[in-house]
Amino acid sequence: MYYVDGRWVEAAEAYIHPEDRGYQFGDGIYEVFRIYQGKIYQWEAHYTRLARSAKELQIAFPWTSSELQSIAEQLLDKNSITETDDAILYMQVTRGTAPRQHEFPEGLRPILSAFARKKERPRAEMQNGIAAALIPDIRWLRCDIKSLNLLGAAMAKQQAKQQGAFEAILHRDGTVTEGSSSNLFVVKDNVLYTHPANHLILHGITRQIVIALAGTLSLEVREETFDAEFLKQADELFFTGTTVEVMPVVSLDGKPVGSGQVGEVVRKLQEAFEGTIG
Repeated sequence: MYYVDGRWVEAAEAYIHPEDRGYQFGDGIYEVFRIYQGKIYQWEAHYTRLARSAKELQIAFPWTSSELQSIAEQLLDKNSITETDDAILYMQVTRGTAPRQHEFPEGLRPILSAFARKKERPRAEMQNGIAAALIPDIRWLRCDIKSLNLLGAAMAKQQAKQQGAFEAILHRDGTVTEGSSSNLFVVKDNVLYTHPANHLILHGITRQIVIALAGTLSLEVREETFDAEFLKQADELFFTGTTVEVMPVVSLDGKPVGSGQVGEVVRKLQEAFEGTIG
């Protein structure tokens, strides 16, 4: 079952107006929530970011946290996601429907849609590590907004796939930013490095959790820029994200990262993250 603009419908009954601005302009926002054993993980953090994205794009956002959470809980129930299941929940808000014009029409009613489906955790990849490819960052300059404008990210992910990699590591004018759908950390001499949370990256929820966990493990975190040469000298690399969790990178552009095995720092962070799931 899907939730579309106030209605519960089967997939075949879902309807998007041809002049929905999300469809024509990517004029909308979204969040992906992780479900662990039937429970929504980090609800308030994701809700807060969704509301912030709406504010940054001047999209009306009339829903309270409790109203959206009620819809989310009903989605889990209607899709038979129980306390034994892991899943994802997707929520999207578009500016609304209006005759096509580039400037924002006034007085539009925003349209909310959502779905949930069972999705296993990437345990094998987290255990063994994955390959990454260095790809130019061609995305727009407001990556801090979780908008529907994902074509640049999708193109990077596809290019990485065609190179035999699981994920892209993006770089902009020589500066490494993040993954196509994840944040990136470099480990060098037991210090963690990650791009500052400015307009060039998404301030990831899992990224924030990992930075806090690093503090409990007495690991220093430096939020500063670095280039591809520094990246290639890493002892360890890993991605963070709602669906990838803490994902080790063991090869970059076909060459091993560090020893070519999952490192000790990543293992400690994976274990600490597991403890937050409950």
